[in-house]
Amino acid sequence: MGLNDVGRAEVLRAVEEFGRLGRSAFLGRYGFKASRSYFLVVDGQYYDSKAIVGAAHGYLPGRAPLLASEFSGGRDHAVKRLGVLGFQVVSQEAVTDAAPGDLIGRIAGLRVAHGPSGPLLYQPITLLWAIGRAFRGRSRTLPWSETNASLRDLLERFGARGERLRPDYPVLALYHAGLWTLDGHEGAVPSAHGDAVPRRWFAAQQPVGGLARPVHELMRASGPARVTMIQEIVDRFFDGLDEIPLLTAVGLYDESVADDPDLTPDGASAPPPAADPVTLAAQYERLCTLVERREESGRGRRRESVAHDPIRSGSARRAVLLRSEGACENPACRGQPDDVTDAGDPILEVDHIVQIAHEGRDHPSQMIALCPNCHAVKTRGSTRHALRPVLLDVVRERHHRARSRSGLASARDAV
Repeated sequence: MGLNDVGRAEVLRAVEEFGRLGRSAFLGRYGFKASRSYFLVVDGQYYDSKAIVGAAHGYLPGRAPLLASEFSGGRDHAVKRLGVLGFQVVSQEAVTDAAPGDLIGRIAGLRVAHGPSGPLLYQPITLLWAIGRAFRGRSRTLPWSETNASLRDLLERFGARGERLRPDYPVLALYHAGLWTLDGHEGAVPSAHGDAVPRRWFAAQQPVGGLARPVHELMRASGPARVTMIQEIVDRFFDGLDEIPLLTAVGLYDESVADDPDLTPDGASAPPPAADPVTLAAQYERLCTLVERREESGRGRRRESVAHDPIRSGSARRAVLLRSEGACENPACRGQPDDVTDAGDPILEVDHIVQIAHEGRDHPSQMIALCPNCHAVKTRGSTRHALRPVLLDVVRERHHRARSRSGLASARDAV
């Protein structure tokens, strides 16, 4: 018995078997419990590291699989062997179930270097670039040459706190935090420290990498999670800076950033399943909170423009559509179209009752979902002046009721 006899080929054969059988059947076959400490990462997928090593031993000529009682899965044993073989192993704390709350905690816990004026922007620039790629439906991973070129350009343009043109630093830091994957290399991945070692390693290995798969998929599929991540990064790293040029460059300064994309095959219509009232209230509350955080972060910050913020207005629009439950919010509506959009959504338009030019806000408490007919009446109908106060009262009541359901109604909702 010897862990040092296990090679890369045996590990990959065990990984293939894990994928073929499924986790429960694989663990049952070899007598291992679900991992509580470490996970092997291969092609963005997570595997119970100790079970994989135990099974891999059985692929050696003339050897049997190792029992869980015969070796340690800890950092100095199975984890160390997998690292020597060039595999990524992350701790339980780094494994995400793609929950926004978990990701927020991990962003808050990132270890970053600081300059005289604040935290260096290596990791936030890299994360926002990758989130922008996910939002636009680009591939999760790229060859190092392409990642290096893109990040060098962004660091040169937006590195406002003395950052060097070294994309290897943030990629290695995010890799060891479990937020990034690197494939196609041999041997252990170095730390994000020093100068020559990281540079030489990337030049020699030329790995393929990108956001960890669960993170990428969440950033691709969930608008609220996407804007939550963007705002968390902005709040932590960009105090006193204008983040808008960077967000624009990576394609995130866009009203649709808060929307869920149509991910159905061939663009077929597939309306999302109806959520229960408690879930809807929680979703509405999260979006309202995002709008308010975006408002607060814009005050006193050096920005080119804050009058119309696409991220804030996109989040507010998404909240209003959620609150409407698919129906025109004008109580005097005479008939909403029965048709739906290509994505299966009701035909509704979100509009400001109090226009931004007249001290209005990009906030659900001052916005309403209207069918095209009611929108036209509210905008240019002869009764529009009498209708607007009615709509404002309706929105106040519906907004208060929606937030009260979550138990988190805010004093900032006052119109």
